[in-house]
Amino acid sequence: MSKDKLILVTNDDGVSAKGIHALAEVASRFGKVVVVAPDKPQSGMGHAITINHPLRLNKIDLFGEIEAYSCSGTPVDCVKLAIYEVLHRKPDLILSGVNHGENSSTNVLYSGTMSAAIEGAMEGISSIGFSLADYEPDADFSATKYYAALLIDKALNLEFSKGVCLNVNVPKLNQSEIKGFKICKQAHAFWADRFDKRLDQFGRTYFWLTGDFSDVDKRPDTDLHALKEGYISVVPTLYDLTAYNEITHFENWKL
Repeated sequence: MSKDKLILVTNDDGVSAKGIHALAEVASRFGKVVVVAPDKPQSGMGHAITINHPLRLNKIDLFGEIEAYSCSGTPVDCVKLAIYEVLHRKPDLILSGVNHGENSSTNVLYSGTMSAAIEGAMEGISSIGFSLADYEPDADFSATKYYAALLIDKALNLEFSKGVCLNVNVPKLNQSEIKGFKICKQAHAFWADRFDKRLDQFGRTYFWLTGDFSDVDKRPDTDLHALKEGYISVVPTLYDLTAYNEITHFENWKL
């Protein structure tokens, strides 16, 4: 692999998370890596951008010889700043993650990890979001690193469709137990939300979002099914949310 490839690495768990250090280490085998990531956890930020506060960007020394910056903004802010203020050009590949916890099914809509990859797709850059189905801060990323290297090599050497990014989720299994990759559809599943109503020390009411994940999609070709069967799910993901098959239906409304 030519070392002239430029790879941007970001995440939503912050520059100190174990997952981004694992991903940056793998990426460095394939080209010049620059890390631009949030200075604090930004999980669940979706595609948010910062418009009401100044953005801060600081060079840091947390990745050894890899050039790295912490950003006060969201994962999408990191991608934008990296392209236009750090790299001053579009990288050959954007990698986001490795997220601590999976981003399967409709979780992709909330995910800061995947929003960074989607921002890359919007810029016409080959982009991949990686997530491991393990929320532990000290999760074992060895299997994820092995399979991420295989996928990064493919992404840099084969055609990558414009406007598409990949949502990659790795099951919490040992490398020997993982059956390989499976190209999947996004599952139709959702969070059954509820709020815990509590009182703070001053007697004021506050709410804590909680709930249960409801997997109502039993199709055998979804990301959730692949993960349950021991495969790494790979979902080609578009930023275009148009429901094309519904256009004629609403045209008939004669608005």
